[in-house]
Amino acid sequence: MMDLTRFGSALPARTRHRLGSAFVLAAALALTSCATTTETTDVIRLDRAQGSEENIASLTAVIQANPRDPEAYNVRGSAYGRAGEFNRAIEDFNTALQLNPRFFQAYANRALVFRNMGKPVEAAADYNAALKINPSYDVAYIGRGNIYRQAGRIDEAFGDFNRAIQLDTTDGRAYHNRGLIYQLRGQHEKAIEDFSKAISLSPRSPEPYNGRGLSYVALNDDENAFADFNLAIELNDKIAESWANQALIYERRGDMARAAKSYAHAQRLDPKYEPAAAGLARTRGNTSS
Repeated sequence: MMDLTRFGSALPARTRHRLGSAFVLAAALALTSCATTTETTDVIRLDRAQGSEENIASLTAVIQANPRDPEAYNVRGSAYGRAGEFNRAIEDFNTALQLNPRFFQAYANRALVFRNMGKPVEAAADYNAALKINPSYDVAYIGRGNIYRQAGRIDEAFGDFNRAIQLDTTDGRAYHNRGLIYQLRGQHEKAIEDFSKAISLSPRSPEPYNGRGLSYVALNDDENAFADFNLAIELNDKIAESWANQALIYERRGDMARAAKSYAHAQRLDPKYEPAAAGLARTRGNTSS
């Protein structure tokens, strides 16, 4: 899956050496999530193993051995975030920032948790703080850009994704999210270029395949769209949007039986996904046509 939500917790070699294997293992467990192409968000995919007593105990032991090291709190905060223990994560990031007010990764990590707590204003403030310290931090531009995009501040979001790309980010989210804006603006050729770049950076991620497929549909290139939607399903068959998109191609081909079947599967995966419900309503009674 595309690394849509990740903590910015790169660690210097001296710290990895000093804090030992438990610390390095936790740092390697980046936040990831899956979100639909139409509404890409930084929603944390929970991993309860990150909040296990054993894992937290090992990270707490690191903190006890290094109580003045902000990076130890940052890593444990990241583990709490993955475990859905958001309040504890915030506490650890707060401590990390008290120990090192210029710890821009901790600001971005706290911003991500604030977003998942439904606090976009606080999240944006933290991304701003991270960028004030490090104006070249691509993770913060991408995170803030998502906040702007979801708030309807499309031009500002576009600027943030552009800036991350200008910084030679290797994070596929920047291209994916800029592609979504191109798509919104009806610039589908440019959207396809961005989704293709996102795919090259994250070839196992279904999201940009769905995005590119929708732009192919807009250009009446159903063959390439169908291939992308099927690839998205192969990569992750639990995403309702992928099945609804596949169904759309069947519907455009006049194969109402297969369309209804795929729409129904999408609705089972996510009963709240409106395109699936609407598509099923259109095709279910027309399977003989």
